[in-house]
Amino acid sequence: MAETKDQSRLIERQKELTALLKEASRVYYSEDREIMSNMQYDTLYDELEALERETGLILADSPTVNVGYESVEELPKERHERRMLSLDKTKSREDLAAWLGSQEGLLSWKLDGLTVVLTYSGGTLQKAVTRGNGEIGEVITPNARVFKNIPLSLPFKGILILRGEAVIRYSDFEKINEKLEEEAAEKGLLGDVKYKNPRNLCSGSVRQLNNKITAERGVRFYAFSLVEAEGVSFDNSHEKEFLFLKELGFETVEYIKVTADTLSAGIDVFEEKIQHYDIPSDGLVLLMDDIAYGESLGTTAKFPRNAMAFKWADEQQETTLTDVEWSASRTGLINPVAIFEPVELEGTTVKRASVHNVSIVRSLKLGIGDRIRVYKANMIIPQISENLTMSDSLEIPSVCPVCGGQTQIRREVDTEVLVCTNPDCTAKKIKSFAHFVSRNAMNIEGLSEMTLEKFIGRGFIHNFADIYHLEDFRSQIEEMEGFGRRSYENLAASIMRSRKTTLSRVLYAVGIVGIGTANARLICDHYQNDLQSILAASADELGEIEGIGPVLAASVSDFLKDEKNRERLDALLSELEIEAPRKNEKHQVLAGKTFVITGKVYKFENRDALKDYIVELGGKAAGSVSANTDYLINNDVTSTSGKNKKAKQLGVPIISEDEFLAMAEAEGAV
Repeated sequence: MAETKDQSRLIERQKELTALLKEASRVYYSEDREIMSNMQYDTLYDELEALERETGLILADSPTVNVGYESVEELPKERHERRMLSLDKTKSREDLAAWLGSQEGLLSWKLDGLTVVLTYSGGTLQKAVTRGNGEIGEVITPNARVFKNIPLSLPFKGILILRGEAVIRYSDFEKINEKLEEEAAEKGLLGDVKYKNPRNLCSGSVRQLNNKITAERGVRFYAFSLVEAEGVSFDNSHEKEFLFLKELGFETVEYIKVTADTLSAGIDVFEEKIQHYDIPSDGLVLLMDDIAYGESLGTTAKFPRNAMAFKWADEQQETTLTDVEWSASRTGLINPVAIFEPVELEGTTVKRASVHNVSIVRSLKLGIGDRIRVYKANMIIPQISENLTMSDSLEIPSVCPVCGGQTQIRREVDTEVLVCTNPDCTAKKIKSFAHFVSRNAMNIEGLSEMTLEKFIGRGFIHNFADIYHLEDFRSQIEEMEGFGRRSYENLAASIMRSRKTTLSRVLYAVGIVGIGTANARLICDHYQNDLQSILAASADELGEIEGIGPVLAASVSDFLKDEKNRERLDALLSELEIEAPRKNEKHQVLAGKTFVITGKVYKFENRDALKDYIVELGGKAAGSVSANTDYLINNDVTSTSGKNKKAKQLGVPIISEDEFLAMAEAEGAV
């Protein structure tokens, strides 16, 4: 036992050193600062190498490992040696306790990612295969080698096969989406660039043909089952299998050992944690600890009998249906939303629930005034479980609530849905509104995409100018779920602040294809912020602006010459006070110089803040490198990015943020 404790202690030290050395490298190369001396780094690095030799364990993210990236034309498929079954499930604590009976069990998270089977031989990872359909999976070995936390080398040299869940944590998922939005904003792209949820992103990341992409996504692996460990006995205990895997350096799913009597208290522990748990989970798993007893139970055609999934029980309340709102969405679907007398569910007040489609409306036989039962699916999403009255008197609207166009009931697969047939319906243009209110455009806080969709769906907003008249709907907005007096007042204040803006922000905000913040500034600077000159400019004239070119020029010209676009722009401008961009005339030290920015910045809030600073000092901030570019600003001057390559080809100097600031200071900027 002492030897086992020593091994675990050494592995924990390895993980500690790995995290510390990686952070030291990051700040040294990315932020040009030190958190330890070179001598300290070398000493810790040597200690890590010695520990890796002693324990026989090398983690995938160890700084001693040089990751080689691989790409394939397609993922090969392979049949699993043992068929992978699904789990039977229940929402009843009592049924789960009765199923466990007199046995002890391991209660753990049911993680929501992609199941992967790992095979080790001779202490090294030999193969990784996805679950697939349970019988045949895809071989993703190169991708598994770049998972953030799996061992590449083990002290155990026999055959080892284990199963686990590949996941992307919520915190990493949010960072990935933030980066996507920043890149899209820089390029002037509209549309939904964000990934929908961590599970879908993880599935796509694990099954990439180029494992460099997998590495960038921060995929992690949590073991939940040991299939085989050659020559090792576990005293008939699944818990000892978990401990064995931990000793080898694997991260396992968090678990609690329970009996039928302590099961409910164990579920309470997880139920409290799920509100803030960083790893996606859609329930719990209860596994009988006794290996032999569990195997003696056998399997059904679909499920093993030694484990059971637990889904969160749904608290239900009875209430009265007072209205059904039909809300148009960006896809053209018009979705019914039930409005009912407020009830308390899972600790919050609920008064709305999506009914999803016409088929569900009809199956529930809804009518205003009906008594209904409502619940929160998975403790989160309000739903109607039952209609006690079933009056079946609700009318399906014949016109779109947003544009007044004709509606149509269509069958998609086995479901009836209501759609707006008007191709110009405002609700279908939700992404353009989300772009309009974004930070780099009009910078209106409080109008998230979800909120915009609600406002548009209810007919509050039809064009950009309508955002400046939301006070007409104040009472309705304050009654909406998630809103209130303070929320409305904060939104109104943000809208009022946005009325004072610059022409370049407006030009970017209206969503001209290909026009980002930098290009919008170039155009406005060229015409000295004179809107009439911009409107009168031909595509050829716009194309002569340095950094614009014929393609973007045509995009701007076509947009501004479209009659409907001009009408919307005129209506918008009547709500705004266009200010001249702030310039420090005394210190135009960068006049005549053109800069392009790429990569991360650390001395400014973001790249746009750096661009603003360049413009304030009289310089130009372009979006792409050309022969007219004076400097490319990139904190990673050795990067092999496209902009770095282009700069080197053209002989454009590549400078860091610090070098840029030193240059500005030397020229007399304050």
